[in-house]
Amino acid sequence: MKILTLNFLTCARKLCKSSNTAFPLHPQDAELEIVEQDMNVEFLRNILPRLMWEELSGVVGELGLPALPPTVPTLESLTEKKLKAAENDPTGMNVVEVEVPSQVALDLHRLLLETCVKEGKLVCGSCGHEYQVREGIANFLLPGHLV
Repeated sequence: MKILTLNFLTCARKLCKSSNTAFPLHPQDAELEIVEQDMNVEFLRNILPRLMWEELSGVVGELGLPALPPTVPTLESLTEKKLKAAENDPTGMNVVEVEVPSQVALDLHRLLLETCVKEGKLVCGSCGHEYQVREGIANFLLPGHLV
């Protein structure tokens, strides 16, 4: 389960729906793994405005990962313009300006899309219910007495 997913999950109990403490779910005993993926700056641009930055920062801290910046990065900070020799130009005289992912984009990509919770549990801050995570999949099925 990608770290990005934690930005969208809340407790499944009806009693917790109205509680502010039911989001985000808090990872405990989490075993993390890195799953390499192709860089997708356009996806980061689209998802950045939807991130609950303060809550995500808290989850990152709970996992013991490097802290996020205090404010949400700007969309412009995700790419840098660099000069590059045009393809198929053996002389190297034709130089074009290209956009490449910035270090901010690379770090966000690594954290949100490549860092995964492989094993552990997610705990509701309101009711304390624990959702098990096994092999990267969280089990949100509630026992009958909690539905």
